[in-house]
Amino acid sequence: MSVSTEPTSAEARGSGSAPADRSDAAADPRAAETTGTEALRPHAEDAFAHELAALAAQDDRPRPVRWKLSPWAVATYLLGGTLPDGTVITPKYIGPRRIVEVAVTTLATDRALLLLGVPGTAKTWVSEHLAAAVSGDSTLIVQGTAGTPEEAIRYGWNYARLLAHGPSRDALVPSPVMRAMAEGMTARVEELTRIPADVQDSLITILSEKTLPIPELNAETQAVRGFNLIATANDRDRGVNDLSSALRRRFNTVVLPLPESVEAEVDIVARRVDQIGRSLDLPGVPDGATEIRRVVTVLRELRDGMTSDGRTKLKSPSGTLSTAEAISVVTNGLALAAHFGDGVLRAGDVAAGILGAVVRDPAADRLVWQEYLEAVVRERDGWTDFYRACREVSA
Repeated sequence: MSVSTEPTSAEARGSGSAPADRSDAAADPRAAETTGTEALRPHAEDAFAHELAALAAQDDRPRPVRWKLSPWAVATYLLGGTLPDGTVITPKYIGPRRIVEVAVTTLATDRALLLLGVPGTAKTWVSEHLAAAVSGDSTLIVQGTAGTPEEAIRYGWNYARLLAHGPSRDALVPSPVMRAMAEGMTARVEELTRIPADVQDSLITILSEKTLPIPELNAETQAVRGFNLIATANDRDRGVNDLSSALRRRFNTVVLPLPESVEAEVDIVARRVDQIGRSLDLPGVPDGATEIRRVVTVLRELRDGMTSDGRTKLKSPSGTLSTAEAISVVTNGLALAAHFGDGVLRAGDVAAGILGAVVRDPAADRLVWQEYLEAVVRERDGWTDFYRACREVSA
């Protein structure tokens, strides 16, 4: 007969496979140095703590068990808005509202959520903010890679204790998923399709039976109310392992699309670059609005295989040329402008970044890029400086 042996919060946080409780930072000065505004990339629940607190204070709608906010407040946190007291909630996701509503509603049921889309469609970003808004903790995460073992999803062992005392609760090292089950939290599995298929399927019992057997202890960990799981995946990268039909049926799938228009994508890039730039003390985005639009236009046209006016068909390079790559190109350009220029983003600052984003295959992609420069960029009014800068780095 199985006995439920759910790890307590203290036991789980003492394990070696999961992040330590950030409340311990007060007792450890070294940990305190990496919390709050000093962290290079604060967790969502830290970076937007004031928005989450404001929403919680004014949220009088029903909340599912162990949720920090109601589904309405979670959607507002992601999509942005202004609260009755004047607090402005910045949008974390710019896209169809219905997509966010379906994702949030899924988490309020017993179905797991799969965020699917091509690279660069903010799957990880949305996953992190959903977990932060729902559970107040986005750190219960398994990062999928080709080498992710089953222990990363289920549990592992402290081998020193295992050899000294045999299988026991003290020797067990719970995974982030196991911790989330025991504490009624939201777990995250990033890049699910990068994980080997046999390891992926270790989620089937967890998602269908809401339990994690521990045969070595003749025990199990049962998920408590509030537990759910968000996975992200794409089917465009090399090295992708398709999900089995059995596993896919355990998820509600929400597809995150690419931005519908140039304006929407420019807005996304400008907002994200501004956030990154402020953390790195880089020049403000308004100084580079023209170059941001150029970068987005170039990547969109090459991605779509057609110019924005629909008159000229283009060859597409091998890369995805996603919004995430546009953000990377502009951020790198701002760093060049700040440290080796006059602080204003110019064509020469983004040219090298665009070349690196477009030309992944030195042979085929370089020809695509050269044809685009000569047939489109060279003839476009007001783009002479951009054409010259790109020609210079492409030579």
